[in-house]
Amino acid sequence: MTINPTGTTAFYARARSDMTALRKSAEKTQGQLSTGERLEKSSDDPVAASRLRTLARADRLAAVDVSNTNRAAGDLGLADSALTSIADLVTRVRDLSIQAGSETLNDKQRAAIGIEVGEIHTQLVALANARDMGGHALFGGATTGEAYGIDGAGQAVYQGTADAGEIELGEGQTVIRSLTGPEIFTADLNGTPVNLLGIVKDLSLALAGGVADPAQAARDALSGLTAGVENIATNQTVVGARLVWLDFVAGRQTDLGEMRAADKAETGGVDIAEAMIRLQETMTVLQASQAGFARLSGLSLFDHIR
Repeated sequence: MTINPTGTTAFYARARSDMTALRKSAEKTQGQLSTGERLEKSSDDPVAASRLRTLARADRLAAVDVSNTNRAAGDLGLADSALTSIADLVTRVRDLSIQAGSETLNDKQRAAIGIEVGEIHTQLVALANARDMGGHALFGGATTGEAYGIDGAGQAVYQGTADAGEIELGEGQTVIRSLTGPEIFTADLNGTPVNLLGIVKDLSLALAGGVADPAQAARDALSGLTAGVENIATNQTVVGARLVWLDFVAGRQTDLGEMRAADKAETGGVDIAEAMIRLQETMTVLQASQAGFARLSGLSLFDHIR
């Protein structure tokens, strides 16, 4: 037979146990309010804890996808900007070619035009060797060096890889991160591929007196330059379409992130209003218990003996 103690020791033990439980409850609620999390450990709710771990893993994977999407958008944005500059320069060369092809100009005037065309060629090569967000060749595919080099004749030579490369965006989606140099500077002229950089370089040399008939050389270059402008415009459309696709992907990633955040809040989050009410109730009970204990512990049997 067990005899439950009813004396002073039992009274103090029960009071200490009750107030300790109340303090722990208040501290737990305060911790939930400060962190916004309902669960302190997995054993509080194993099912909810498992779900939260799954959501946390999804968040880590999504962070990689978002980073890749931002990188792809950055690279394609740089490519779009470079293509705009390239188109402007090639259009200028075409206009100069029309001028140089006029029989009203003399050789000295054509030579002056040739100098400008040569400067434009230098600018085009610089744009062809633009860098992406990571500092690598924007139009060189997977190469770590320059996309284009200059050979002994002053001609630009592509030295990158055949493919621009793809970036994973998650959910099985990918996007081509840029373009290669040949995609930009190789145009189709009546079924024959022509090298736009080569046309510009040859035109600058021809106008400087490198051929017997500079005016005819200028007229001959016109069709290739026109094809080059058209090819650049086509590539601008391709890059623009990829940027639109990335906007859609980024929007979906944002939506999925918000859905996971809502799921986490519902699964493991704390109801702030309910927790504050519960904390106030616990603190009220604790204060009342402490006051009652102080009062009762001060009583003595001798106080009632007359």
